[in-house]
Amino acid sequence: MSYPATWRRPPQIFTHRGWRIGLYLAALVWLVLALSSVEVNGTRIAEGGERGLRFVQGFLAPDFTSRWRDISQGLVESLTMTLTSTVVGVAISIPIGLGAARNLAPRWIYAICRGIIAASRALQEIIVAIFFVAMFGFGPFAGFLTLSFATIGFIAKLLAEDIEDIDEAQAEAIRATGAGWLQLVNYGIQPQVMPRLIGLSLYRLDINFRESAVIGIVGAGGIGATLNTAIDRYEYDSAGAILLMIIALVMVAEYASSHLRKYLQ
Repeated sequence: MSYPATWRRPPQIFTHRGWRIGLYLAALVWLVLALSSVEVNGTRIAEGGERGLRFVQGFLAPDFTSRWRDISQGLVESLTMTLTSTVVGVAISIPIGLGAARNLAPRWIYAICRGIIAASRALQEIIVAIFFVAMFGFGPFAGFLTLSFATIGFIAKLLAEDIEDIDEAQAEAIRATGAGWLQLVNYGIQPQVMPRLIGLSLYRLDINFRESAVIGIVGAGGIGATLNTAIDRYEYDSAGAILLMIIALVMVAEYASSHLRKYLQ
């Protein structure tokens, strides 16, 4: 197979100079109209800047003691939601990922599993959290269901793509021995995708902890609810303490997962 030795500029979509100038002008006009539609209120900007300054001052002088009971309870809820939702989500994602692999599942199972993945990925976590809070009330149970639902779409999609990209020679060798479907998955597919699945699970663990701080704002429990309460009460020093703890835990989880992935690989 021969490769070109010189670089050639790709063909332009619009070759006429007038069309290109017209597109630039249209983009400029659209930008001006979009900016003009934004209502800029100087009074609100000044008030927001003042509140932002108070928040920064509270962040620089965090208070870990006055609301430590609420903060610790929120952290426990977030960590519990994160761990349980990741384990349950990954456990459910594995059969869905197997069914969503075109080279492994029948067409009707493939269509059903891809539909489940699409439904999970189509809805953002905050919207799902609002729905579950309306169904089951405030608290960490709604957050657990939200993060589990989001984990299914994330893990199952990437797992299915990894299965579709496996080395088919190894799978064909297993099939040639007369192995059944479960034996094919266990000996022909699982060794190829397991390191990737573990890495994705650890990555999703990090995401779920960060998302637990977001969905708590709508009442799904966790440290996010504590943070929202502190901000509503203008307790910016407590809010700064909560943010610092979230940052510290995310950094610890990131370093731990990176070392674990390196060890597994």
